[in-house]
Amino acid sequence: MQKEITIEEHTRELEPELAKLICTVADMSVDIRNEFPHRLMGIAGTNKYGEVVSELDAWVNDYICKKLAATGLVRKIYSEELVQPMLVKEDAPFVVAMDPLDGSSNIVTNNPFGTIMGIYRKDLPVSGENLAASLYKLYGPITTLVYDAGKGVHEFVKHRKGAARYCLLNENMKLPDEGGVFGLGGEPLEWTPEFLKFAKDLVKVHRLKLRYCGAFVGDFSQILHKGGFFSYPSSVKNPKGKLRLFYEAQPMAKIFEDAGGATWSGSESILETKCDDVNVRTPLYFGNRKIIEQLIGVKTVAHKEGE
Repeated sequence: MQKEITIEEHTRELEPELAKLICTVADMSVDIRNEFPHRLMGIAGTNKYGEVVSELDAWVNDYICKKLAATGLVRKIYSEELVQPMLVKEDAPFVVAMDPLDGSSNIVTNNPFGTIMGIYRKDLPVSGENLAASLYKLYGPITTLVYDAGKGVHEFVKHRKGAARYCLLNENMKLPDEGGVFGLGGEPLEWTPEFLKFAKDLVKVHRLKLRYCGAFVGDFSQILHKGGFFSYPSSVKNPKGKLRLFYEAQPMAKIFEDAGGATWSGSESILETKCDDVNVRTPLYFGNRKIIEQLIGVKTVAHKEGE
């Protein structure tokens, strides 16, 4: 039987401060999961975007912020649930942007949700090429954590009992050459005609199976493992999409591109996108390279025809 490799052992090749920060996020799992049954139904109010904030949303955000601050490694924290970024320690090496509880609408139905986090060396706003590391934690039937610090994409699974001990599940993950599944967010009646046709081709041409759970972390994890396509597209109602560039799109784009996939914002790679507004939303398209290449071709043709 192979020796289990813990996340602490696996991150030893990283600079010590970055490794400590990643392991700190992993260690939060026990307290967070223990809190789930007690905060399933409560509402804490609304966030800066006018969206309803569940009691669990607010608790997890506060808990993670306190734990990150206690490391002494974070100088500023950006979160979807903070009205203003939290200034922590002026001379600390990292800036964190996060969605502390992605997919929180799934809480009451007991479907997957999780945490998305980008770790930057420079203050926001910067392009995704400035990410020191990205990670996401998925709370499903089991708890997994995927991190990417520039040396591959690695997945860990939390042991069932005791402390938050994460052991290596998949190392140097790569998308399968052929996609298997797809998930599409938003309202189909609000999609543009060319995207609606492209969506149909995902079934008719690429033979993908529909899999959509309503949490970015859950849908992303399926595409990462099985290949295919995920999008929260530009639409007539929401031309800028729904997901936020710095809190969700950029961190996940680093993981996806380093695993061999392609990302697109409607004009460029998500990692190349630049914007001065840290709260900006972006259309988001993740997929196997040939699928994204087809989508770009469809969009280009539609743009030319509309000129």
